[in-house]
Amino acid sequence: MQKERGKYYITTPIYYPSANLHIGHTYCTVMADAMARFKRLVGYDVMFLTGTDEHGQKIQKIADEEGISPKVHVDRIVETIIRLWDTMEISYDDFIRTTEDRHALRVQEIFRKINANGDIYKGAYEGWYCTPCESFWTDTQLVDGKCPDCGRPVEKAQEDAYFFRLSNYADRLLELFETNPGFLEPETRRNEMIQFVKQGLEDLCISRSSFDWGIPVPIEEGQVIYVWLDALSNYITALGYPTIDDVEGEDEKYRKYWPADVHLVGKEIVRFHTIIWPAMLMSMKEPLPKKVLGHGWLLLGGGKMSKSVGNVVDPVTLIDQYGVDALKYFLLREYTFGQDGLFTNEVLLKRINADLANDLGNLLSRTTGMAQKFQDGLLQKPGTATFGVPVPAHDDMRIDEELKDLATSVAERVEQNMDAFAFNYALEEIWTLIRRSNKYIDEMAPWALAKEDGQKDRLNQVLYHLAETLRIVSILIYPFMHYSSSEIRKQLGLENTEILWENAETFALESSYRLVKGESLFPRLDIKEELERLAQLNPGGDLKKGRQRT
Repeated sequence: MQKERGKYYITTPIYYPSANLHIGHTYCTVMADAMARFKRLVGYDVMFLTGTDEHGQKIQKIADEEGISPKVHVDRIVETIIRLWDTMEISYDDFIRTTEDRHALRVQEIFRKINANGDIYKGAYEGWYCTPCESFWTDTQLVDGKCPDCGRPVEKAQEDAYFFRLSNYADRLLELFETNPGFLEPETRRNEMIQFVKQGLEDLCISRSSFDWGIPVPIEEGQVIYVWLDALSNYITALGYPTIDDVEGEDEKYRKYWPADVHLVGKEIVRFHTIIWPAMLMSMKEPLPKKVLGHGWLLLGGGKMSKSVGNVVDPVTLIDQYGVDALKYFLLREYTFGQDGLFTNEVLLKRINADLANDLGNLLSRTTGMAQKFQDGLLQKPGTATFGVPVPAHDDMRIDEELKDLATSVAERVEQNMDAFAFNYALEEIWTLIRRSNKYIDEMAPWALAKEDGQKDRLNQVLYHLAETLRIVSILIYPFMHYSSSEIRKQLGLENTEILWENAETFALESSYRLVKGESLFPRLDIKEELERLAQLNPGGDLKKGRQRT
């Protein structure tokens, strides 16, 4: 029985269904999924939320150009998103769409609450509007006359609208950043937000009247609630807050899981999640999320991947070629959280070969192969009856103890790194054990022991140590590569045993093994051939060189 550690609520951004998602979105969701799986494994009651942000002028414009309704357009795209997450085996607990009644009705109630607190007023807006970013900008905020976020042209906009008194919360936001530095990480993002607030906050436009694809403002016809009040509220509306039906237990999830432990977002929307969202919650007098983490971008040819620009990588193409676990491992191992990272096919393929084929796949294949060849797959815990008396002290005892000590100490370091969202360092700790195990095979040379009279007990001991190490590895990699974890356990004869995190801290747990050699987890790839294959499939451009095709 796994020990209970309380609740853990993690969210991704809700993705904008203007077009199909790319590998940059996959990166964020894979991180959230790995964390959710890890927290469940170590004993937390996890709530993992993702979804789609479906309103706004950009969606309406796309739908008008296609000659369909906005709802038909978003339904099509959302279907592909859900199918992608199914393909990626993302373990979300809830998927929220902002077009659902459970969200829309609660957003209207949130509008009423903020209005009742005196933080909403009617005014007229005149400024520069970026349709792709759904953002208004002042003259001073533009960069070379263009949107400071995406660099695209802006349009002059003027209309009556409702405003949220964001400027009233500047001092409280600065106090939040300065007294609770852990609220926003990494530190570079926090420093950026502090400077942004210190430059002065303008009140926030929260309604539009120039289009109608949105949630109606509850106090005036002809106005729809503008993107950020609508979108950001999903983190609590999905939990049943605020109540709208007066049904007992309607907000049970909210009382159980809020505040969120982590909002995981791309760095381009940190400002909305750490300035607008906390201010809205302050107005409602509700608790703030514990932490916002702003991750970096995956770059293609040095630039941010963009659906509208077209320089994107389709994750489904890569999954079809190399499998879900290979893609997940690459995304989590290759990039450092908070920093931008360059994506190329060559880097992906080399990582698969080096870490997955040469290290992990080789360790499993060598261990199961030798166990079957030398002992018909049967391994007994050293000292049990099948092989007689315990193996006496020997010259290699120190190496045995090194392997055991390393194997049983990795879980603690993995947990420390996961708590810091350092996925790449957590995986490096696991791979240190995998590489050491491969070295142990070379040092112990089981094939030589098999040829020596009187070494049957020692051969069993060596192979048992390798099987035990693989059992521990199967637990450690589960949050990141659950299919590979299951396949390892199947070849160890453990497919019907429960995976418990604390069992990764114990060596010589199993009384015996019946190993069955299976197919290779990760066959070695011919890099040149695979690059040519991917160039033909063309998932987003000339990825070999990291440039978009023209």
